[in-house]
Amino acid sequence: MLISAAVLSSCGESADKQEGAQSPIDREAVVSRHNVRLQSADTLASLSVGNGEFAYTVDISGLQSFPEFYEKGVSLGTQSQWGWHAFPNEGNYQWDEILRYDTSAIGQVISFPVQWKEGRKKEVTDYFRTSPHRLHLGIIGLEIKKEDGSIVEVEDLQEVEQELDLWTGKITSKYEIEGIPVVVELYGHQQMDGISAKVFSPLLAKGRIKVNLRFPYGSDCHVCPGYDWNSPSKHQSDLESIAENKVRINRKLDSTRYVTDFSWKGNASIHKQAEHLFTLAPQGNEESMEFSAFFSKKGETELPDFSSTSENSIAYWDEFWKSGGAIDFGECTDPRAQELERRVVLSQYLTRVNCSGSLPPQETGLTMNSWYGKFHMEMHWWHAAHYGLWDRIGLMEKSLPWYFDNLAKAKATAKRQGFEGARWQKMTDPYGDESPSSVASYLIWQQPHILYFIEQIYQARPEKETLATYKELVYETADFMASFAKKSDKDGKYHLISPLIPAQELFPANATDDPPFELAYWHYGLTVALDWQKRMGESPNPKWQDVLDNLAPLAIKDELYLPSSSHPRAYEDDFYLHDHPVVLGAYGMLPKTDKIDTVIMKNTLEKILKIWNWESTWGWDYPMMAMSAARLDMPNTALDALFMGEDKNTYLPNGHNYQDKRLRIYLPGNGGLLTTVAMMAAGWEGAPDRKNPGFPDDGTWNLKWEGLKPMP
Repeated sequence: MLISAAVLSSCGESADKQEGAQSPIDREAVVSRHNVRLQSADTLASLSVGNGEFAYTVDISGLQSFPEFYEKGVSLGTQSQWGWHAFPNEGNYQWDEILRYDTSAIGQVISFPVQWKEGRKKEVTDYFRTSPHRLHLGIIGLEIKKEDGSIVEVEDLQEVEQELDLWTGKITSKYEIEGIPVVVELYGHQQMDGISAKVFSPLLAKGRIKVNLRFPYGSDCHVCPGYDWNSPSKHQSDLESIAENKVRINRKLDSTRYVTDFSWKGNASIHKQAEHLFTLAPQGNEESMEFSAFFSKKGETELPDFSSTSENSIAYWDEFWKSGGAIDFGECTDPRAQELERRVVLSQYLTRVNCSGSLPPQETGLTMNSWYGKFHMEMHWWHAAHYGLWDRIGLMEKSLPWYFDNLAKAKATAKRQGFEGARWQKMTDPYGDESPSSVASYLIWQQPHILYFIEQIYQARPEKETLATYKELVYETADFMASFAKKSDKDGKYHLISPLIPAQELFPANATDDPPFELAYWHYGLTVALDWQKRMGESPNPKWQDVLDNLAPLAIKDELYLPSSSHPRAYEDDFYLHDHPVVLGAYGMLPKTDKIDTVIMKNTLEKILKIWNWESTWGWDYPMMAMSAARLDMPNTALDALFMGEDKNTYLPNGHNYQDKRLRIYLPGNGGLLTTVAMMAAGWEGAPDRKNPGFPDDGTWNLKWEGLKPMP
């Protein structure tokens, strides 16, 4: 059920009381006490600058001087929303070659693009999974020589001090080489795709520091930096002189074209040292050097220098931190409070850099590639739902044009499968093409996300223009949802039937019915769509209304919600106690409806906490459990969930949510944390009438907040 006007008014009054009873938060003090400071090279602590459209990640040198050393950690990416590459389709592979035809329980034949393991179909599978992939645009790093002429390695850096100033977006790196100081200052531009840096060191005057620009080929690696240094003949890097102290490097990789505009101040020259290697070498006696590198499809006519880039970064980050919501845990006495504040502050920075652009983010953002750089639409909620609660709805809305751009392909998928409306893709790319997968193609829980986002926008801007802008997406999304649900002759209820795979992905596609989270989300989504029609002055769609009124109940056994109605022994079989315990999301991510019995949901939460295999979970599972516990008025359990001592609930020194050796960062965890903490502070529909209702009311969580919005 959606937040009513009365509830919104009540929540707004509570928020006003919360903010009116306290002095304004010293936002700069809160943010700055969590500046990242490093004193050694930590491959899991690399730092990024960026703007949501572009990000540049650096090592302990302050630039990308040691990329190979960081490859198995948080690798050093230079990535953008527009930078994509596809391998040549030399085998004339056709996407429909990898379709498999499954028959539903009612005899409907449905085609899915799946992964094949052998023969030509495997070749087709591999091609369309890896192409297109997100492109690493280029490595920009220092080449430093010792006095004996040998090249400095990362272990040669001494007296290291590196700091990310979160309030300004500046990374300052200080160290010594054989006792000689080096200082690097770096900013990322907030409106253009590039960086500016200043280097200070007596080594510059000695000719022992150079700046190297290296350009790779695209990579088909699943989780990796996204570069290939072993295919120099497959791409081109051509140097073009543009003006004094400015060059352009024209890049050609098969059908992909882009340029790198590079400029500098001072007496220096740039030369092509190898096929894809360019070196900027100082020529004078200066002990400082400034340079800028900007990436684009066609080139920039005006390049910001270091001074203008720094001013731009400082202004935009200042605006970011001063707008939207803020939370101050400084007066809390619970020993976990400062760590939670650190995670919250750093997650705001990281999601702004990685998840606030014109495309839905990949799970590792613009920092490194995962799943070939493609994004997963079922994760869009975890990346972006927090923006509405933190009063930064515009950052979420920037990615929604993707849905309009790819609506035709979503409708074509639904039509091919025999459904109405638009079936949204799961693993996809800027062009809306669905990657073959024997799991992703069967997921459905990404379908209502767009309705959740649009409803957030309407609550922020309840205007006719909002209704008109998003009407088509609402209606096409709901049409698919209504046609996907099938009415049973036995009970007269609408069911979500196989073939499907729920968010707990280990259930078989051909034997899984009525997963509870998806049922609850179908209820939420169709309610939104019908409310949208009411606001538009239209009569309710009879099909949507019929499905909503007669949606199957969540399956129950032994006073527990089952993860699937067709798996009654799920809590007795260890196989099913893995992956996401997403049944809890039905009353956690989503508000209470008449489909939810809070006693049974509490039983289910307590059961899961006792028996689940936590090693198999993912970073967003912990905030999801906390949201469910908060709604069940179990605030201590909610805090315990946020701080469970599992590897996949680890937050690195740079703030990233670590998963494992394969997937070192995972931004859905960061986004989920922000959603949960905002909800626990500002409340939700039906929350207890007390301050900070999701936190224990025991005097240890005396947190202050401002600018947050209640959750539905």
